[in-house]
Amino acid sequence: MDVILLKDIEKLGAEGAIVHVKPGFARNYLVPVGLAVPATPDQVKLVESARQQRAKRVQREQERAEALKRKLEGRSLTLKLTLGADDQPFGSITAHDIAEALAREGLPVEKHAIGLETPIKGLGVADVPVRLHPAVTATLKVWVVKA
Repeated sequence: MDVILLKDIEKLGAEGAIVHVKPGFARNYLVPVGLAVPATPDQVKLVESARQQRAKRVQREQERAEALKRKLEGRSLTLKLTLGADDQPFGSITAHDIAEALAREGLPVEKHAIGLETPIKGLGVADVPVRLHPAVTATLKVWVVKA
């Protein structure tokens, strides 16, 4: 029996794939649980149109990410770090600090997208990767200066 998968199923297939399974598996598990629907011509057309819409949405998201990447790479960000005696830093610059500074400049980026492996604990320049989309990663220059 051919079914169209509504969700990714390990060892069976990805969402939208048409797979051949035993009739009992489809009738007793996949269809009642909502993981698949029988592969009728109408369902195949619906899944194909949904796949095209999903592809268009992903394309739009990637174009937005590319535009944001151009904005980010054309800028540098200056953050202040408080230093104590003997120029030892009090605290550090974290992904949260970078996300807040970008938001103040009108570039909203989630802090989870900022690929800062360890907090910045010194003065100088750091190149910080920002993952805007699975296929788009920008590099942001962060200048850390004395407060």
